[in-house]
Amino acid sequence: QLYLVESGGGSVQAGGSLRLSCACTGSDCTYNHYNLGWFRQSPGKEREGVALIERDGRTTYANYVKGRFTISRDNVKNGLYLEMHDLKPEDSFMYYCAADDLIWRRPKLIESDFNWWGQGTAVTVSS
Repeated sequence: QLYLVESGGGSVQAGGSLRLSCACTGSDCTYNHYNLGWFRQSPGKEREGVALIERDGRTTYANYVKGRFTISRDNVKNGLYLEMHDLKPEDSFMYYCAADDLIWRRPKLIESDFNWWGQGTAVTVSS
């Protein structure tokens, strides 16, 4: 079993920064077994991809966060992070971390490619 727990959300003004973290617990809590990602969602809307980082460190970003957000991982500490800079009001979402254990193929930044999810942490950006 793998349980993911996000932290670091909060309220900031436009132009500000936040750093989200995602820790894991459970018998399968070994991050180097997974591709990892961040997604976000507003109530009543579909979850959208933000960024992913593969086991070998390759990253993929959604166009709407490129140049502002950075995803990283620490396989020793079982940590996943999302550095968010120059935040905009349209970045206000619930943010979720996710893990993908189908490691024989490269993942896409889509919800269906990830099979383990955290409960989310809220980010609110005010203008």
